[in-house]
Amino acid sequence: MTVKISLFYAAAVCTAVVSAFVEELDDSFKDTRMGDTWIVDFYAPWCGHCKKLEPVWHEVGAEMRSSGSPVRVGKIDATAYSSVASELGVRGYPTIKLLKGDLAYNYRGPRTKDDIIEFANRVAGPVVRSLPSQQMFEHVQKRHDVLFLYVGGESPLKEKYIEVASELIVYTYFFSALEEVLPKHVALQELPAVLVFKDGTYFVYDEYEDGDLSSWINKERFQGYLHIDGFTLYELEDTGKLVGIAVIDDKNPSVESIRLKSLIQTVAKDYREHFNRDFQFGHMDGNDYINSLIMDEVTMPTIIVLNTSNQQYFLPSQPIEHIEDLVRFINEVLDGTAEAQGGDGILQRIKRVIYDVKSTVVSVFKSSPLLGCFLFGLPLGVISIMCYGICTADSDDGSEEAELFKREGRDQELTDEGSEEELEDGNDEQQPESGAEHSDEECEEKTSTEKKTD
Repeated sequence: MTVKISLFYAAAVCTAVVSAFVEELDDSFKDTRMGDTWIVDFYAPWCGHCKKLEPVWHEVGAEMRSSGSPVRVGKIDATAYSSVASELGVRGYPTIKLLKGDLAYNYRGPRTKDDIIEFANRVAGPVVRSLPSQQMFEHVQKRHDVLFLYVGGESPLKEKYIEVASELIVYTYFFSALEEVLPKHVALQELPAVLVFKDGTYFVYDEYEDGDLSSWINKERFQGYLHIDGFTLYELEDTGKLVGIAVIDDKNPSVESIRLKSLIQTVAKDYREHFNRDFQFGHMDGNDYINSLIMDEVTMPTIIVLNTSNQQYFLPSQPIEHIEDLVRFINEVLDGTAEAQGGDGILQRIKRVIYDVKSTVVSVFKSSPLLGCFLFGLPLGVISIMCYGICTADSDDGSEEAELFKREGRDQELTDEGSEEELEDGNDEQQPESGAEHSDEECEEKTSTEKKTD
């Protein structure tokens, strides 16, 4: 018993200590936040996702404090202090924002401790970080799969680079260096320049070919080949690229799955110059997410191309046997000859509503049949009883009216019969009186006759 009590108190103390690293905020936060950098969780007490985030958020607070980070961690009930939430543009729960002076950065990544901390440290630091030596450059390159670098001195391009970095720092890091810092194999034709290092090589921004710098960086912030999931697809929407995916069972890969995955990796690497501006390539483990996205069933393994901007998708019209078949299919998608399916039209939206309702009902019954019966059976039962009551009430009213008509008919018949009997009785009474009159007359006649005879 003593051991249990000790463990209970120890757990309570640990919880209190961890909670102390996350500050509970109120309306005064609007006036006091400007002097510090904050990462804040805007939550609602009734929100299930907010409750799921709460233990993760306490871990974030504890690690940020122990690491000596200058970022303060807080949370605020956005329903109780709606003026603060409204001022900072909070539209849903939970919303995670990093507040740095007058700037507010939305966090859109996975709600895990490591991802949130990495986001906070990246955004809280300098918008563009300087790399003073080649050793520092090599160290940073090993830590980042995608690395953006400005090379050169002061220039309009650097000003534009800093402006774009302040906008896109929520997604990736930005660095700057002098030409001497670069490895010897990196050859630049002119300075200043903006480069991206990824996929074991580097690519140089060309204003004439690549257009706007912000658009180019937004498209290049992913590796050429990705392991794609639902969150990655959500992020890829901002790039405007088509997404070519090998849908496979990655946990139990078949020979065909391995072959299709290898084909799409080859296209991503060897055909980069042809497809990089328009395509992002990768593979997805399982077809559940794809099925829910296109509201149809795709068999595994297969190749599918998604247009995340308008919800269209493309499937090969012929089997993909060789790399040439895959390249031909991708070119057909680009030139518009491949058949587009899905979309975001009115019919597709109606289909989406029906599909979502059906999926919700099925998932509820699969996970908890009793809960499904309660949620859907009870309302249907109440509606059925109401309908039955309305119908039986109508039929009862009808039978009562019919009975009333019958009774009125019977009363009318009885009234008519009574009138006829009275008439007959009257006639019978009149007939005896007339007979009596005749008999009196006959008696008088007889009396007069008898008198004459006498």
